[in-house]
Amino acid sequence: MEQDKFVRNYLNGLGSLLPKLDDAAITKAIECLRDAAQQGNTIYICGNGGSASIASQMVVDIVKGASTGREPRFKMICLNDSISTITAYANDVDYDCVFVEQLKNFAGEGDVLLAISGSGNSGNVLRAVEYANQVGCKTIGLTTSEGGKLKDISQLPLVVPSSHMGHLEDSFFIMTHVLCYAFIEKVF
Repeated sequence: MEQDKFVRNYLNGLGSLLPKLDDAAITKAIECLRDAAQQGNTIYICGNGGSASIASQMVVDIVKGASTGREPRFKMICLNDSISTITAYANDVDYDCVFVEQLKNFAGEGDVLLAISGSGNSGNVLRAVEYANQVGCKTIGLTTSEGGKLKDISQLPLVVPSSHMGHLEDSFFIMTHVLCYAFIEKVF
């Protein structure tokens, strides 16, 4: 059946990407999150659309799963979770500033920003990364390796060699789970 072929092709396509993810870069990202927690710094995360959902889920896994009953506890904030703040900036200023303006209120040296963009060109994500770099935050970008600016301006790019949005988001979700479960399962 045509549907069976589609399902197998989708899963095979995704499965072929996972071995191509950079283990060493993911390990560095885990170390970066560990250092932020140990030093009492805050971790910020942002994305749009499906990437926003992935960002929200990562905060749940870190703030609850990796922190409950443990020390040091993680301080993590998802910049796309306050719809009132986002729509106020989008309406009154510009959508491209919805993340950077929040960072201007909170972010400082030693904090971490995880930025997710499938295209690598989301204006609001890029502006947040540029600002975070300027104020001394560590920046991690989850994006495609096939274009876009995010991989170039992030201090630690975690790239997926695909332009298929479904496969990108699946891979981002897997990478964020690896980042979280390194702490949930007490590997780091």
